[in-house]
Amino acid sequence: MGCRDVHAATVLAFLSGTASVAGLLAAVLLPNWRQMRLYTFNKNERNVTVYTGLWIKCARFDGSRDCVIYDPQWYTAVDQLDLRVLQFALPLSMFTAVSALFLCLIGMCNTAFVSSVPNIKLAKCLVNSAGCHLVAGLLFLLACAICLTPSIWVIFYNNYLNRKYEPVFSFDISVFIAIASAGGLFFTSVLLFLWYCACKSLPSPFWQPLYSHAPSMHSYASQPYSARSRLSAIEIDIPVVTHAS
Repeated sequence: MGCRDVHAATVLAFLSGTASVAGLLAAVLLPNWRQMRLYTFNKNERNVTVYTGLWIKCARFDGSRDCVIYDPQWYTAVDQLDLRVLQFALPLSMFTAVSALFLCLIGMCNTAFVSSVPNIKLAKCLVNSAGCHLVAGLLFLLACAICLTPSIWVIFYNNYLNRKYEPVFSFDISVFIAIASAGGLFFTSVLLFLWYCACKSLPSPFWQPLYSHAPSMHSYASQPYSARSRLSAIEIDIPVVTHAS
């Protein structure tokens, strides 16, 4: 697998990363991180479920889709530590993943539209698709860690709330969306790392294959010197033959 070709692995990684970012965006916006179900023993009244998100809170009667109580200012008064952490962690994870997608796109465009033989004078300053995908894979892995850790913590914190108060709390669908998105980010980083390891030149150091030099560069650049050296040696070793009269 060559670094100067666009492969299905990099395209699949880009699509997987895009889907994961879309899942994170849905998890951030949905008001379905935690449910608090309030029961009533009055037959003339209905049970109430409070849906808690990162930014809004909504209370609904059973069988109704309209919010009886809608609090759009909930994000300023969040009193649950795990949700407060998620307010900062998920946007940061999204920003990191979007940066990785941008780098991945640059790598694919560089692979598709840049000549495979670079200018010798600029070869040390160029960054090729292998380097872009390597850094993008690291950013995807970082975004996965930032998203996954507080999302799993919600499950344990939910159990803590049930023990402290009453067993009326349950985590909602946004937790599963965030964990699935984190899994997609991890899968994307693994794809990019596998592609990088497959196209990486073995003799090169860790950071050097940021540009995969064409084999012709080194051979063509060294020919004039070696040709002159051989010519000089031939000229020096030619014996001088003189004829005595």
